[in-house]
Amino acid sequence: MSGPPLPAAVTLGTRASALARVQTELVIGLLAAARPGLECTTKVVTTAGDRTQASGEPLPEIGGKGLFTAELERALRDGEIDLAVHSLKDLPAEDPEGVVVAAVTRREDVRDCLVARDGRALADLAAGALVGTSSLRRAAQLRALRPDVEVRSIRGNVDTRVRKVADGEFDAAVLAAAGVRRLGLEGAVTEWIASETMLPAPGQGALAVQCRADDDALRALLAELDDPAARAETTAEREFLRALGGGCAAPVAALAVTTTTPRVRLQGLVAAVDGTDVVRVRGEGEPRELGERLADDALAGGADRILAAIRG
Repeated sequence: MSGPPLPAAVTLGTRASALARVQTELVIGLLAAARPGLECTTKVVTTAGDRTQASGEPLPEIGGKGLFTAELERALRDGEIDLAVHSLKDLPAEDPEGVVVAAVTRREDVRDCLVARDGRALADLAAGALVGTSSLRRAAQLRALRPDVEVRSIRGNVDTRVRKVADGEFDAAVLAAAGVRRLGLEGAVTEWIASETMLPAPGQGALAVQCRADDDALRALLAELDDPAARAETTAEREFLRALGGGCAAPVAALAVTTTTPRVRLQGLVAAVDGTDVVRVRGEGEPRELGERLADDALAGGADRILAAIRG
């Protein structure tokens, strides 16, 4: 028995940034390979996060992850678009009503990277160097690694942040390696930071493709784009984040590696914003159970105190 018929054309929602457009084109390429002849068009959707870029306000103070996703999800529910493409690390840990992540693509580089003046690595930055990041997770780990540098919020798209370093506004910036690679800006990188040094965000390096929860035809198509290893790894990472209840206002990191699908090995981290208190956990198991179990371990090991202080 065949499933519901696939439409002849689909509209993909995207933010206006160069990275968002490139990531949407990557998904269009996957769709074209899976269904030759499917007509794909894009629609630019401006998000609250885009509108606040020029303000320079730190993301966690004005709403965090949902700033870049809520309008796209509303456009999905309203039928203005059929699919939305996101960096998975930017999505809240729980699906909003009426919308599902129907595909998680094969992961790009999961690491963070450093863009610094004079070709410097993280260990070589001068004391007092001004380092930019938009992420509390990166900021906390930076302060733990290099308490002698000044960490400050940096806003703007990836190319804007790279330019701010080149123009001397910052001595360095820490960015997700996946976005830098997708934009072809590898030449600006002065260090690819090992995940053992700086643990990445849950879902980092993977793209998430959302559709309406009741669109059975598109869900069936997107299932063909879903990468089993990436799905297992990011499920464990995002379950760790969800079970902690930290959301985007807490420095939470997680990285899973597939052993025998769907089993994974997971490392998790919760850190105080100033980097002085860091809780690390690790284990192996089935993704959802493991993420929840390690979150419980982290809370019992002091993460509850860290998260309570941040919420306070």
